[in-house]
Amino acid sequence: MSLFTWSFWTPKRMLKASVFVAIVTIVLKTGAWYITDSIGLLSDAMESFVNLASALFGLAMVTIAERPADDDHPYGHHKAEYFSSGFEGALIIAAAAAIIWAAGHRVFNPQPLQQVGWGLALSVVSSALNGLLAWVMFRSAKTYRSIALEADARHLITDVWTSAGVVVGIGAVALTGWLWLDALVAIGVALNILWEGFQLMWRSSQGLMDGALEPEVLAEIDKTLEEFRHPTIRFDHLTTRRSGQRRFVELHMHMPASWSLGRAAAVRTSVEQALMSAVPGLRANVQLLPSDVEPHFGDEADLI
Repeated sequence: MSLFTWSFWTPKRMLKASVFVAIVTIVLKTGAWYITDSIGLLSDAMESFVNLASALFGLAMVTIAERPADDDHPYGHHKAEYFSSGFEGALIIAAAAAIIWAAGHRVFNPQPLQQVGWGLALSVVSSALNGLLAWVMFRSAKTYRSIALEADARHLITDVWTSAGVVVGIGAVALTGWLWLDALVAIGVALNILWEGFQLMWRSSQGLMDGALEPEVLAEIDKTLEEFRHPTIRFDHLTTRRSGQRRFVELHMHMPASWSLGRAAAVRTSVEQALMSAVPGLRANVQLLPSDVEPHFGDEADLI
């Protein structure tokens, strides 16, 4: 398997690469802050520490998600990835609070900046690394339907925009001599990543709530079922849900009561296989019912 093929970049490999890039950017951005004494660049460096912690936790959760189903988890461990997204969001919010606290002091006590050119150069290099990694991560996240990768990629994109804002802000300080701009840029960075943190936590919570499949996937499922619809065969009570990389669909298939069990089972198998072939990562469960039988749902007594 070649390093330059998308199939090589599995979620686990991508997160290992994210750990490495996070360490490199920490070194670059911390160096940029150290030589300039810019609170804006310090805020950028702090977010890189969040990147490292998020990548490490994401790697752990992806490893757990790969575990096969067992007696205690018959549907697998796929939802572990949602914890990664939620944890990353919480870390981002904590980092934003720390940045605002540090920048607040500089608003009223601004400090002159040193060696701005070198500091900005280091920041630009680290941003380029993050941008490249985020682009590859988005492609891999789409291929493997990994929310852990998607969360890390979105955070890296936020980091790129954060660094761009810091570069512009520090450049403005150097041109105008308005030292208070440094702290103002840091606060703006914090508010930006704060919003990203809340979004990641929201997406994580929605994943844990067993949300339905995406509209385009539902359309593909309906298109596949259309191939089997017949005056003697109909489908209803279709429900779907997502669990990490895995997708699930359950439905009822009604057919004539006069059919033999073998014939009905053969048609059901064909429907399930067609659905799973049409939608990657889908697990289909079709329940057989006679045409004149309707299931009973919605009785509150069922919850007691």
